[in-house]
Amino acid sequence: MAVGSAVLGVAIVIALLVVRAAVHELRAPGSGARRWAFLRDARACAVGAFAGLVLGAVGWASTGPASIPWAVLAGLLVAGLAARP
Repeated sequence: MAVGSAVLGVAIVIALLVVRAAVHELRAPGSGARRWAFLRDARACAVGAFAGLVLGAVGWASTGPASIPWAVLAGLLVAGLAARP
């Protein structure tokens, strides 16, 4: 049951990020594409994947499979931070 609640928590956080991006898109058209452009940056995706794998391995060792959705979310956020401007 812990994995289900972890997935639900991550889904809520992702939904909040998407709504935030949509609100910014309404205020400034074209900002949504710039906000998600990091997904096309190979270096940022590699850094995010590495961070997600490391956090997933550490989380799996300490709490089990419930940490995997949070590690994926952390990898996504790290990729967004590592993207080139």
